[in-house]
Parts: sequence; C-alpha cells; structure tokens
Amino acid sequence: MKRRFRLTSSIDFKRVRRHGRSIAHPLVVLISLENNLDRNRIGVAAARAVGNAINRNRAKRLLRAAIAPLLPELPKGYDLVLIARKPILDEKSHTVQKVIENSLKRANLQTYGN
Repeated sequence: MKRRFRLTSSIDFKRVRRHGRSIAHPLVVLISLENNLDRNRIGVAAARAVGNAINRNRAKRLLRAAIAPLLPELPKGYDLVLIARKPILDEKSHTVQKVIENSLKRANLQTYGN
C-alpha cells in the first residue's frame, strides 16, 4: 500500500478510534471516519493479544493484502482502521477479504454490488 494511503500517526489512530463508527467481526474490527481529504487512508493494527511479533505482523499483512484490491472501489474521503483479532491467524487471505467486504457493506462504504 502506498504511503499516501496509510494512516500512520498515533493521533490519527486515536481520532478514528474515538469518533469513528465501529463494525465488529470475530476476525477483524473496522472503524471508519470521514477525513475531508480527496483520498482514503488505511491503518492496520494487531494487539498483543493476537500473539507474538511474528503473528501480529502476519495478521497485519493479511489485512493489508485483503483491503488493497478493494481500495479503488471505496468512496473517497475516509480514514479506516482495521484491527486484527486472534482468530485471523487461522484463516486464509480470501476469507479475510470476504470479511472486510462484508464489514464495508455494513458500514455503507462499498460502492459496487458484490
């Protein structure tokens, strides 16, 4: 994911977590908030509860790989935070992508009809 599409600042993460709309699933939590920019920014996180550093990094890679093909179809002007949960480590990337698609639909952020 290109740097301009990343949400990197801890202040931005806190703002999205505090004021955003949350959609929970056993594998991932999606939090969305309008950002008044001409692009979306995506942040991924995995808490220590997910596992050691290797497992947390794998969970974050799964999330990034799952959201990347969906980015062009999303409406512009949102900050999204994806938070991995422990069961994500047992799933394949296509399953994670379907979960994120469903979460985006529930958040009314999906512009195409899959």
